[in-house]
Amino acid sequence: MIPNPWDVGSALILAGLGFQALATSSAASACVLGRKDHGLTRDEALAHARSIIDATDLPVSADLGNGFGEAPEIVGETIRLAAEVGLVGCTIEDATGKQGHPLYDFSLAVERIAAAAEAARALQYPFMLTARAHNLVYANPNLDETISRLQTFEKAGADVLFAPGLPDLAAVGAVCAAVSKPVNFMAGIKGKSFSVAGLAAAGVRRISLATSLYRAAMTGFLDAAREVKDAGQFDFLNRCVTTPELNELMRI
Repeated sequence: MIPNPWDVGSALILAGLGFQALATSSAASACVLGRKDHGLTRDEALAHARSIIDATDLPVSADLGNGFGEAPEIVGETIRLAAEVGLVGCTIEDATGKQGHPLYDFSLAVERIAAAAEAARALQYPFMLTARAHNLVYANPNLDETISRLQTFEKAGADVLFAPGLPDLAAVGAVCAAVSKPVNFMAGIKGKSFSVAGLAAAGVRRISLATSLYRAAMTGFLDAAREVKDAGQFDFLNRCVTTPELNELMRI
C-alpha cells in the first residue's frame, strides 16, 4: 500500500499510522494550491515532493504526469531532477493532456519511457520507474491496447506497470498475467476499486490511492461546512478526531 498525502501534515499522519512508503498525487498537490490536475510546473511539483520527502523518513515516489514535456530528453531530465530532490521513484504516463489527442503515439510513448529508464539506471541509487498506460480512461477504451503498451513499456525498462481505469478484477488479472514486472493498481474510481485481498489474488503487487484520501478529507470538510452554513448545527464535532490525537499521530 502506497497512500498519497497532499501536504506535510497528511504525510506525517500516514507515517504515524504505520504506512511504509508514500507517493504524491499530481491532482491532490495541484488542488491544495487551487489548481487543476497537472496545473503545477515541474519546479513546483518537485518542490511539493521535497516537502513530503522532508516530512518523514519514508521512501517517497511522485506522480510526475507526462514528465513535463513531450520530448524523451525532457522526460529524462525530469527523472534526474526528481532524484536530486530525494525521490526514490516516480510515475510517467502516456497521456498528452490534449483533448483532441489524449495519448502519445505508440512509438513516442515508448521512447519517452525508454529515456526515463535510461536516466533512472544512470543514478547512484535504485530508482523505481512506473510507466502508466491511460487508454482505459479515455473514449474507446481497449484492454488489448493497454496491455500491448504495458508490455512494451516493460521492455523499454519500466520497473512497475500501471493502467488506471481497469474495469473489473478479470481485467486486472489479465494485465498482471501479461507482464512480468509488478503491477500497480490505483484505488480511487467509484465502481472500479476493489479489495486488497481481491487485487492480491489477481496478481497486483502495489496499490496506490491517487486523490482518494484528499477527496475523503474534503468530503468531511464539505459536510461540516454545509452543516454549519445550512443547518446552523455543529453535530460534525461529535465525529471529529481531536487535535491532540492528530498531534500524537504526527509525533509533534
